[in-house]
Amino acid sequence: MKFAFIEEHPGEFEVETACEALGVSRSGYYAWLKRPQSGTAKRREELAIKVKAVHEANRGVYGSPRVFQALRAQGEVVCENTVAKVMARQEIRAKTKRKFVPRTTDSRHGQAVAGNLLGRQFAAGLPDRKWAVDITYVPTDEGWLYLAGVIDLCSRMIVGWSMADHMRTELAGDALCMAIARRCPEAGLLHHSDRGVQYASDDYRLLLQTQGMEVSMSGKGDCWDNAVAESFWATLKGELVDHERYATREQARASIFEYIEVFYNRQRLHSSLGYQSPEAFEASLN
Repeated sequence: MKFAFIEEHPGEFEVETACEALGVSRSGYYAWLKRPQSGTAKRREELAIKVKAVHEANRGVYGSPRVFQALRAQGEVVCENTVAKVMARQEIRAKTKRKFVPRTTDSRHGQAVAGNLLGRQFAAGLPDRKWAVDITYVPTDEGWLYLAGVIDLCSRMIVGWSMADHMRTELAGDALCMAIARRCPEAGLLHHSDRGVQYASDDYRLLLQTQGMEVSMSGKGDCWDNAVAESFWATLKGELVDHERYATREQARASIFEYIEVFYNRQRLHSSLGYQSPEAFEASLN
């Protein structure tokens, strides 16, 4: 292990200094280098290559649990602790997330609000029984890009979204219309939001009524009543937005579209879904 440490940190330490600090001889180290690679060392090297490939293929957002699940799905026989050790040795880490600071839309308005029918019951037995909606914002050099999303609480799939340079009711309405067009939900779906003016507006409530949706809203100032939607924003920003600088809103729009539709919905492994993507999870229910 001492010789392997010296080999794995080339240029960081002089060989003579490292050998002295670790209590080994230079001659012993160079003799070790000339020995045929052991089966264990070869296996560790091959695994490191596979771990790095999975990590890079998933945008560098996976920690060891998801890398392990991805490798297992590929038929790799390995334990999670071994993957964690390989990642630590190779200094492979998931992108770090900023501290989760929940935010809500403006609820200082005179529109009628609904009660909290969801009651933090974030599970759903089937898709299109419960949807959660929310709005967030993304910085660009041109100014804010506002993003509205609709998330299915069964599969965690983003079933509708819209982006604009404003956060008027149309932004939220466009996201909901996309979700309706895609999913064609039956009447009785529970629609949960915060108390933001967009969701309490007459136009938005009329859309919900037309579709036969039940209306649920978070308690006053209580972002945890909509925790799944808030958590998605934290994931989006921690895995994508916080690591980018967007020159234009259009650049941000393209980046977010690709993240949601290509990666998040169809590829990203979700621990709450047994390490399946939303698309795969929904397919498993059929």
